[in-house]
Amino acid sequence: MTADTAFEVDAPWWRGASLYEVYVRSFRDSDGDGEGDLPGLTEKLDYLASLEVDGLWLTPIFPSPMHDSGYDVSDYRAIDPRFGTFDDFTRLIEAAHARGLRVVLDQVFSHSSSDHPWFIESASSRDNPKADWYVWADAAPDGTAPNNWMGRFGGTAWEWSPTRRQYYLHNFLPQQPDLNLHNAEVQDEVLDIMRFWFDAGVDGLRLDVANFFMHDPQLRSNPPASCTEIPANPYYLQEHVFDRSRPETLPLLSRMRHVADMKGARMLLAEINCDHQVERMFEYTRPGRLHTAYSFELLQGKLDGRHMADCIAAAGQDGSWPTWAFSNHDVVRVASRWHADGNAARVQLFQALLACLPGNIIAYQGEELGLPHSDVPRDRLQDPEAIRFWPRHRGRDGARTPMPWTEEVPAFGFSDVDGWLPAEARHGRLSANTQDAEPTSTLNHFRRVMGLRRIQPALRLGTFELLDATSGSISFRRHHGGTSLTCAFNFGGDPMSLAVDGTILAGTAAVTVVGPNEYVIMKEDS
Repeated sequence: MTADTAFEVDAPWWRGASLYEVYVRSFRDSDGDGEGDLPGLTEKLDYLASLEVDGLWLTPIFPSPMHDSGYDVSDYRAIDPRFGTFDDFTRLIEAAHARGLRVVLDQVFSHSSSDHPWFIESASSRDNPKADWYVWADAAPDGTAPNNWMGRFGGTAWEWSPTRRQYYLHNFLPQQPDLNLHNAEVQDEVLDIMRFWFDAGVDGLRLDVANFFMHDPQLRSNPPASCTEIPANPYYLQEHVFDRSRPETLPLLSRMRHVADMKGARMLLAEINCDHQVERMFEYTRPGRLHTAYSFELLQGKLDGRHMADCIAAAGQDGSWPTWAFSNHDVVRVASRWHADGNAARVQLFQALLACLPGNIIAYQGEELGLPHSDVPRDRLQDPEAIRFWPRHRGRDGARTPMPWTEEVPAFGFSDVDGWLPAEARHGRLSANTQDAEPTSTLNHFRRVMGLRRIQPALRLGTFELLDATSGSISFRRHHGGTSLTCAFNFGGDPMSLAVDGTILAGTAAVTVVGPNEYVIMKEDS
């Protein structure tokens, strides 16, 4: 039985799936302009299929002025020329499907670009047909903003329009005005955009900042947060109870789920970035809402087995279905964040741990190579957050530098020219070509553990039973259909013991003792 058919009876394709996030702008440049594109991505599909993942999540490819690297969309039904044409997109979908790869497209429905025709019309007067498509409010009596809400990238979340003589809401940049998803017409338009891309062959949508979809209709001010020190970004001085994660969001999620279900085997994956993240994951993926969601609980902070166990227990209750990731385009790469830079054994432990987690998993571009975070010089920064808060906050560009395919300079095979972000010098020796020929490389290890997940129903679909968790280790059992796998991971300093008999499927440890930076995945004897 093939990997594709092994789970057909048990679950839809997305349940237990492993996705690979492609940061399209930095993946492969086919036309020499220093930016990745769809033909370049299509060129590398055989490589992606070799990683044994189930599908690809593509970052935004829609027309955009690129104030926030494509997360400011000016046309939701087109392809940005810098990435190619709609025919290029169609060829990509067909080629990916021919290789058994699903395609998940990033959609930004919380906000649009201020260059979008909808916003231009909305801002033109208070009585035009799209006047209420964005969040507008009168000034306070003294001329200040309607409330105290702060923007995610610093400063007030409100921008004055001299034409309307009102403020508009932007949870992120002023060039990213918030859509008014309380408006039924806006909701209907969003649902129609979803249908458009499903009809174009897309297998799923990743919903950017889904917990920002709705705001408090009364525009009440947020209360202060309890901070032990003043953060670099004043956004974190508030408890964000009125500007995000609103209960009004839930009916919209159900409407979205209905559209996806009517189109067949489609998936909706929500991004959640806020406090109480695991609670939102559970809330948003209850039956009848979205298929799955991921948060930043394992994308930020220290590595702690007890915290990981608590997150898994809280997010996977009562029919909800979580997704987990260790790296993405918004955070410090896992090899640097969890102290594995230059330590292949530790990188491989993290790869195996990700492959064994319940729910769905996402690996970020370059994670299979063990890439460390890049150090982008100040004069090359593109990220508005990094530019504003330098040097206290270095921003997200360090996770977005070009993918290293070879050791050839200037861009390690990403392009024939210097890229839109500079290639990281340390990445050349970890290039895909360099690692491909080495059987014990981090790249080939990634292929093995992802391949194991694909063929083991216990890893994709099985129940999760915690065996033990400490600050430096975690062990658990995955069980499905009469098969039990014991999975033990030691990222601390003390050896951990196992009292289980069975057959080792993968790992670097002896059966009974798992040393530092070692792991074992074992099929238990019946």
